[in-house]
Amino acid sequence: MQDIKQQLLNSCFEYVARRSKTVSDTISSNQKALLSETKSSAGDKHETGRAMLQLEMEKASQQLAAINQMKKVLAKLTIETSVLAKLGSLIMTDHANYFLAVSAGEIKINKTTYYAISPGSPIGSLLLGKQVGDTVNFTKEMLIKAIF
Repeated sequence: MQDIKQQLLNSCFEYVARRSKTVSDTISSNQKALLSETKSSAGDKHETGRAMLQLEMEKASQQLAAINQMKKVLAKLTIETSVLAKLGSLIMTDHANYFLAVSAGEIKINKTTYYAISPGSPIGSLLLGKQVGDTVNFTKEMLIKAIF
């Protein structure tokens, strides 16, 4: 299971790196667009275009801050096995398999589906601190079969 957990962790790192590159590219593109905006005789149109680019830049900056927070979470994550579900745990239920790390979504390893979720997500907060045999109710009742 440690090998699968390492693969899941690597997938989370790759996901964060892809998101970081996408957002950085967006910021760079918007900065170039802002610099190339020239004042035209249609002043209002120019100001509206600049305002829209500024809004996009702010949104991208917020996304970059969230990505940097994900990087911090992944940096302190350990994949050691624990009796209680914690950051870095792989939790197998009778309905799905969850990796408590960052919200990276569905990850397939050896034809098995795992969901990388944040401990702060609704399902993550329900699973946090649980142990084998516990149940959680998230859209349906799930029994925790194993924690690695």
